[in-house]
Amino acid sequence: MPPIINAQGITKSFGANPLFQDISFTVSEGDRIGLIGPNGSGKSTLLRILAGTVNPDSGELAVRKRLRFSFVEQDSTFESGSTVRSVIEESMERTEVPESERGTRFAETLGRAGFQEMEAEAANLSGGWQKRLAIIQALVQSPDVLLLDEPTNHLDVPGIEWLEGLLAEATFACVVVSHDRYFLENVATEMVELSRVYPNGLLRVRGNYSTFLEKKEEFLHAQSKRQEALENLVHNEIEWLRRGAKARTRKSKARIGKANELMGELADLNIRTRTATAQVDFSASDRKTKRLIELEGVSYQLGGRTLFAGLNFTVSAGRRVGLVGPNGSGKTTLLRLLRGELTPTSGEIRRAEWLRIVYFDQTRELDSNVTLRRALAPDGDSVIYQDRVIHVASWAARFLFTSEQLNQPVERLSGGERARVLIAQLMLQPADVLLLDEPTNDLDIPTLEILEESLLEFRGSLVLVTHDRYMLDRVSSIVLGLDGQGGAESFADYSQWEAWQDERKQQMKASVRPSARAAAPTGPSARTKKKLSYMDEREYATIEQRLADAEELLRVKRAQLEDPAIASDGPRLLAAHTEMEAAQKVLETLYSRWSELEEKQR
Repeated sequence: MPPIINAQGITKSFGANPLFQDISFTVSEGDRIGLIGPNGSGKSTLLRILAGTVNPDSGELAVRKRLRFSFVEQDSTFESGSTVRSVIEESMERTEVPESERGTRFAETLGRAGFQEMEAEAANLSGGWQKRLAIIQALVQSPDVLLLDEPTNHLDVPGIEWLEGLLAEATFACVVVSHDRYFLENVATEMVELSRVYPNGLLRVRGNYSTFLEKKEEFLHAQSKRQEALENLVHNEIEWLRRGAKARTRKSKARIGKANELMGELADLNIRTRTATAQVDFSASDRKTKRLIELEGVSYQLGGRTLFAGLNFTVSAGRRVGLVGPNGSGKTTLLRLLRGELTPTSGEIRRAEWLRIVYFDQTRELDSNVTLRRALAPDGDSVIYQDRVIHVASWAARFLFTSEQLNQPVERLSGGERARVLIAQLMLQPADVLLLDEPTNDLDIPTLEILEESLLEFRGSLVLVTHDRYMLDRVSSIVLGLDGQGGAESFADYSQWEAWQDERKQQMKASVRPSARAAAPTGPSARTKKKLSYMDEREYATIEQRLADAEELLRVKRAQLEDPAIASDGPRLLAAHTEMEAAQKVLETLYSRWSELEEKQR
């Protein structure tokens, strides 16, 4: 079957620096391609070339006629005043979705994504819910190809699992740029790494992330053997040339030409395999205190909502805490409480005397007006790191910055580069406790691996908020889970937290709201259930609650229609009637979908 996107010999440069040269990339129907590579290798640019929004400097791009693209950028932004409903409706209008299909598509797509309040202002949603909305905005367009650039950034773990299930069931092709290794493991059917270390500019492997790692190791091992053999051959040829080869004979001329070819191949290999990695090493103090921060009966309320209550927890010396929970459960708030930036609503937080806390903020706040030089070395042309004076150029090189970049404004740095600057700043501060809020966003996989090693070697204590399940598994020695409903529990590891979450979901399914239960389709009260698909199971777990909410919304809309103030106002009456009809349609669609899911289990 011919590819639906065929890019051949693509080259793209910015200024004098080529991102990639003469690469070829194809997408076929049903492909789920995970695209990885070092920061600055051109992953996002390649997506934009495939989408047709950026032109390559050279090469050819062939796309099947009438192919529908949807592209979700790294940063999701929405116009002020737009609501969840208006964003989706405008997306369907823009792509000319038939009027008859819009209601069903709207209800099913948003329902599966977990949206409850359709009139919420999109710009005021949390980062995770804005990302969900951007993905749904793309999906209602019924794309043939979905392009996703770092879709797991800002999503909490339930959001990532929702996206994994969605892509696993999808019929469209997708290309996903991601650094989330578990996500790639669960989603990708093919992996592509964009890197100059490969002779063709990329390595493509059929299979998931684990398979890719095996094939990559085999390739690099073979390349290393070839490099070693070339070095021996070139050494022999150089010795032969030094002995004064006679260039008059045809045989000698051929050998000299062959020696030059070998030298050129070796030089190319040496350039491609010369890779640099960031050097991350946090400085720990030598504090001997065992109990650094103690929380006793700590509760915190925000806007009348309890984020967590009665929390008892101790951050002791050397403890590595993974802090998990859905978006809005209070993870960042708890970090700010630990830091002393906020005061608990009730309870007590005790900190050891002269405690040194270093905080990594997920918002990546840097002074955009300063240069990289000043961001890395605020007080001069050197820094003091672990009692040693290091020149700013050498310090910058540790984090993969060149001397030419030192006078570049911080505002021109990429997300990954800004993260490296913040890590560099943190490393200059000896810490008893590191508080890291989503440090993995925008970091490439090699830098993530270096960061993990550094955190494992850090002698102080750590509280880590991250959606990277691989890092949580590897780094944390205990997991503190916030359930988003005021509860908090400690777990030995991340898998135990997941099992607890699944158990809670089963309990919620068992306790059906009476109004939803009474309205359920008729049939046997107990059935032998067949296993639903992953997406159906996730939808079934929440559909009863969504039915109850839809019933409540319909009741509210009917009450508004009966309001005398509205009944005497023509335009408001018309609008209220339209809203009631829409609520009725959503409810009917949900009942129909519930009936389908029940039927599947017979």
